[in-house]
Amino acid sequence: MEKHTVLLSLVAVLSFCCIAFAYEPAPLQDFCVADLNSPVTVNGFSCKNPMMVQANDFLFRGFNIPGNTSNPVRSKVSPVTAAQLPGLNTFGIAMARVDYLPGGVNPPHYHPRASEIFTLIEGSLLVGFVTTNPENRLISKVLQKGDVFVFPKGLIHFQLNLGNEKALGISALSSQNPGIMTVANAVFGSNPLISSEVLTKAFQTDKKVIDQILSKF
Repeated sequence: MEKHTVLLSLVAVLSFCCIAFAYEPAPLQDFCVADLNSPVTVNGFSCKNPMMVQANDFLFRGFNIPGNTSNPVRSKVSPVTAAQLPGLNTFGIAMARVDYLPGGVNPPHYHPRASEIFTLIEGSLLVGFVTTNPENRLISKVLQKGDVFVFPKGLIHFQLNLGNEKALGISALSSQNPGIMTVANAVFGSNPLISSEVLTKAFQTDKKVIDQILSKF
């Protein structure tokens, strides 16, 4: 009986260990300002000498400047990660400003390393995310100014400007480097390209349709 108790206790401890390592580790010092010029490659950025750290390492200016939305999707994501704000390094957080022209869309995408909490500052947006297989359930809502919506880590999500005016959103993400995979870009714009035979069968259409889509990426 005691052996079974010990075994169950060990399994429980190991389970908690797995949970603990499922997220970015807590920093072991006050800060670890990213040394963007360091040749050392680590999971993140290596630390600048603390004695060389300045207030500007913790400052990012320009979040008030709209992003360039002159592109086919009529939106622009302007990130603030450790690459733009070195003082964020090891803190496990990031932000982004998202600008939308009327009809602009932040296309279906996901963040492999972060959940996202999104606040609509101006405008009206249709937002949503899709749950995993086999349900593939769409969770969607129309947001108005001041609304907050959460996109779970790793799930495909999107935003679409429904209004006749520009829209603006601010995202906070639970990783200093959340990453982004835009579904259309990944599937139709990979380097090298995914075989058109694979895409034709996956999307259950003919090669002409696939070739037409591929030409846009």
